[in-house]
Amino acid sequence: MAHKIAVYGASGTTGQFVLAELKKRGHEPHPFGRAQATPDNPTALDRALKGAAAVINTAGPFAITAAPLIAAAERAGIPYVDVAAEIEANADTFARGASVPVVPAMAFFGGLGDLLVTAAMADWDYADEAHIAYGLSGWQPTAGTLTAGQVSRKRRDGQRVRFRDGQLSYHGETAQVQNWEFPNGTRQVISEFSMADIVTVPSHLQITSVTNYMSTEAATALQAAHPRQEPETFEIDVRVRRADEERQLTASGKDIYATSAPLAVEATERLLTGRFNITGAASAGAMFNAKDFLTSLSTIIQTPGLG
Repeated sequence: MAHKIAVYGASGTTGQFVLAELKKRGHEPHPFGRAQATPDNPTALDRALKGAAAVINTAGPFAITAAPLIAAAERAGIPYVDVAAEIEANADTFARGASVPVVPAMAFFGGLGDLLVTAAMADWDYADEAHIAYGLSGWQPTAGTLTAGQVSRKRRDGQRVRFRDGQLSYHGETAQVQNWEFPNGTRQVISEFSMADIVTVPSHLQITSVTNYMSTEAATALQAAHPRQEPETFEIDVRVRRADEERQLTASGKDIYATSAPLAVEATERLLTGRFNITGAASAGAMFNAKDFLTSLSTIIQTPGLG
């Protein structure tokens, strides 16, 4: 069934990918942005969402846009999905709650990692550690990514953030470099290169420590901030540990921004067709059947260990 789906921030890189994915699946995209409705104008937001079955927010910084768009979705009585990679913004969304289905971080960073950890956990009801390593061949950040990063760094006063002992904490320790054995070979990674996974995963899974790792190639490219050209390839290696047991699940694909679009649109379709678990704010792994969700995107994201 085709739906009219509003897309906030539709002129951006991820917004354009989302529009294309909606059209490919036969939906009617309704693009809008700050020119039509600024986050501080509830009346304009309500007008923009009139007649929409759901809204996908691709406009960062999400520290500014998420809460107003969620409130507008609640007034309209429709589901809300966003692609936020901002750790604090996602934490705010979970803390806020919602009266409609709300899925933050439904993107490459945050949502995909959460789905992989959830699928790897399977029948485990707890784990001591979750390790999520990103083996990106590079990173060509969009303007939105760079702006969101500036907002996040300002919020944490330049400190780094981690999830240990069941809670987020900030610190000024120097980042460490180590080797990581990915399926396609060894890469150097920066440990505790924290992404939205450190919020999405522990929002619903009983895991004491969640740690991210980022390939040095990606971290260096992020700093250089070159314009987008050839899309990066990626490997994500997830390992969950409980006592002396370990489970592993890997995923691979191409173009982290393009990959966010089918993740967000698939989530929206599932919310509109009753294939979800929670009415309120929840991460991808809590809101959906993780294994089934990943399987549905197997032509885009290869996860051979799903079985």
